[in-house]
Amino acid sequence: MATIVMERIGRVFISLQQIRQVPQMLTEAAPSMPGTVRDSEVPSYFRERYVCTGYRPLNQNWRYYLLSLFQRHNETLNIWTHLLAFLVFLVKLRQLSETVDFVNDPHSWPLLILILSSLAYTAFSVAAHLLGGKSELYHYTFFFLDYIGVAQYQYGSAIVHFYYAVDESLHRHVHGLFMPVATVLSCLSCLGCCYGKYCNHSLPTWVRKVCQVVPSALAYLWDSSPVAMRLFSWSTASDDPAFFYHFGQVVFFLSCAFFFTCPLLERCFPGRCDFVGQSHQVFHIFLACCTLCQIHASHLDYVSRRELYTRLHGSGEVALFAGLYAVTLVVCVLIGALMLRKVKQVLDCKTKSK
Repeated sequence: MATIVMERIGRVFISLQQIRQVPQMLTEAAPSMPGTVRDSEVPSYFRERYVCTGYRPLNQNWRYYLLSLFQRHNETLNIWTHLLAFLVFLVKLRQLSETVDFVNDPHSWPLLILILSSLAYTAFSVAAHLLGGKSELYHYTFFFLDYIGVAQYQYGSAIVHFYYAVDESLHRHVHGLFMPVATVLSCLSCLGCCYGKYCNHSLPTWVRKVCQVVPSALAYLWDSSPVAMRLFSWSTASDDPAFFYHFGQVVFFLSCAFFFTCPLLERCFPGRCDFVGQSHQVFHIFLACCTLCQIHASHLDYVSRRELYTRLHGSGEVALFAGLYAVTLVVCVLIGALMLRKVKQVLDCKTKSK
């Protein structure tokens, strides 16, 4: 008996020793990882307001930026907040696939589009914050990709809200109009965000924020109008299982909109939020919480409001909405490609002028 106990203790000790060797193994995998630098050592388009240190040096190899996932710098938490959110959404998709027939039930497709678009925006965000520091060209490339993901998520929000959350009175007024307008607004949002990033050098910060925020705000107001109608009906809150999740998503979204537009924490504590405490990190967390509430609310609506939405939406309508999702994706990719072409022209002119 004592021998068995000693063997198990030995195995535990070996396991602990192996765990302790993980940081050393990571160091040996990247022995020449450069340290971070100050804001004065990177070009202006990489600098964030009131963030003074923790910038990764430019023009390193791809291996450096991939391994910087485990390095302390001012993008670390921006990466991990959405990387963890991506994994959570992936688990949520796996859980829902056990009870929802995403293949044979067309009425489940809006819910699937929402989850896929949520996975897209978090994955593209991780790529932008992880790899966008390599050079100016890749900075624009990955952040344009990020904005494409955001536009897809906006459309995913619109389709679940209109398909599952809409009531009969609103449906009567916007039927045939809601999703085409949502498509246009998602594309305008992508264009505004890409243009604001493209004009990073020539426009003041507040002008760039207006270019990015106003189209997105219009898209949100339109896409969330069916939810707003539900929330105004306080008398039915006790009979609505999704009511408080819809309320939660609105509160989280308004909170993350505030932190996206206003770097409050960095402004109050300049230089002290370089690693943790940035408003953009809070924005990421609130946006992930908003999406989780949205997915849960949409699933509850999918289950509890089936009689209503199957009556309101024709048999072929969901296929049309899925087609509009593909159209939105294609148009946003073309917008990103066009803006990237303009960026390359600017960079070529800068190179020739040197």
